[in-house]
Amino acid sequence: MDQADSELIRVGRIAGVYGVRGWIRVQSDTDPVVGILNYRPWRVSVAGDWVEVDVVEGRPHQRGLVVKLGGCDDRDAARRLTGAEIAVTRDQLPALSEVDYYWIDLIGAAVVNVDGTPLGRVSHLTETGANDVLVVQGERERLIPFIEGQVVLDVDVGGGCITVDWDPEF
Repeated sequence: MDQADSELIRVGRIAGVYGVRGWIRVQSDTDPVVGILNYRPWRVSVAGDWVEVDVVEGRPHQRGLVVKLGGCDDRDAARRLTGAEIAVTRDQLPALSEVDYYWIDLIGAAVVNVDGTPLGRVSHLTETGANDVLVVQGERERLIPFIEGQVVLDVDVGGGCITVDWDPEF
């Protein structure tokens, strides 16, 4: 990934084709799911390169979205995009206050407990319904509930460190 790629934030992927007129099925990682339609243009990974594409139209469909991209006019063109990741540039995201952050900002952060014991680094986050979960990779994988004030005591995005109230034995 070069410098330009590192500024891209992955927000979804193309899950398949929809119909015969070039529409695609999109799996969105935004919350809410339709939020991905607010970002235009998209960058789509095609043969290892990021290609800028225009979103012509999109709407909710079942548990995802269906989208019409500019220049994608038939089923074969849509099929070639299946599996491609969708990204936007960081400057397309809404500005945050100094105390807010995006999940992407937590990836790679060191996680330590209140005693300073290192637990590993954030691999990714996942939603469980009850609460979000930090997936921390260290000497072993840990699933730490992302409950601010109880489990997650401090998030220092600039310093790349998250302090948790978590027993290292768990």
